Amino acid sequence: MNSSKNPRQLHDLGQSLWLDNITRDLLESGTLARYVNELSVTGLTSNPTIFDHAIGKSAAYDTSIRKSKPGKPTEELFFDVALEDLTRAADLFRPIWDRTAGVDGWASLEVSPLLAHDTARTVAAAKNLHGRGGRPNLYIKIPGTPEGLPAIEESIFAGIPINVTLLFSREQYIAAAGAFLRGVERRIAAGLDPNVHSVASLFVSRWDAAVAGKVSGEPSGQLGIAIARRTYKAYRALLESPRWQAAFNSGARPQRLLWASTGTKDPKASDVLYVEALAAPLTVNTMPEVTLKAFADHGRIPDLMRADGGDCEEVLGRFGKAGIDVDALAARLQDEGAKSFVKSWNDLLSVIASKTAALEKTA
Repeated sequence: MNSSKNPRQLHDLGQSLWLDNITRDLLESGTLARYVNELSVTGLTSNPTIFDHAIGKSAAYDTSIRKSKPGKPTEELFFDVALEDLTRAADLFRPIWDRTAGVDGWASLEVSPLLAHDTARTVAAAKNLHGRGGRPNLYIKIPGTPEGLPAIEESIFAGIPINVTLLFSREQYIAAAGAFLRGVERRIAAGLDPNVHSVASLFVSRWDAAVAGKVSGEPSGQLGIAIARRTYKAYRALLESPRWQAAFNSGARPQRLLWASTGTKDPKASDVLYVEALAAPLTVNTMPEVTLKAFADHGRIPDLMRADGGDCEEVLGRFGKAGIDVDALAARLQDEGAKSFVKSWNDLLSVIASKTAALEKTA
């Protein structure tokens, strides 16, 4: 790695840099610890696609799979394996979590995406996974779908830290933030500790992948960045609202806005496009390894995002005139994102089942 200055400066501006990846090799090689020490990484996120790639393309998990109880359901086996990795990551981040009083130093694990439209089972799964993890700095990821919103509220009320995932628009973010705040307010009313941590994850680059080649004259990345700026404006307004400040005054912490899907998908665009465009205090940027290392190597320390959203409405207006219905596209992207995670989940369980069968034959 050529430089740690850029990530450190971005961190010092008030933004948390998380890694959007986890593999056993990252843990056992010391690479994740090196990212913490050299590149100011203070947390990580995972999802079914990440684990599908990690387990399917590595023999590092074979020992854990081989040691599993014969006949154990594949989904339970996956969570056993995933929790081995994520609890190790959480332990690595624990000093950061302690030092920041729980603001930073988190690892994230997603509930089964098959539950995305089942509120009651999502809440039960969130409670179960957080309990099994046994780490205070383990976020449970719940999608911000319409069915997920009540599960988010109930989980926050139950005291479970939640990473709200699969948000694509200002409106979806506001709905998720409302679910978080209702859970916090219910805890205040019940005389419970309202300091239950949460982040709300807005996916950025998928916007630009969805409109690639459909709008002439617009530089790559502009739609996703405009959506992010519009959402950031709403985030800042919520933080400053009397209702949220009343909750903070009772001991709650803000739910931070997290930028997800920040790897550049257009090979002609800057590989640090979304890192430089989304610099903002009291936010998180979770990025792939390649993006993190690119920013360390040649990133530019950017100006901070403007609280008023800058030129976001002007940019969105141009896309609207070009025929892009952002509300319809946001709904489509959320639905497609949920379906994509289901596909990765099914692929992942298939890989584990195949590995289990093959390892049993060689036992």
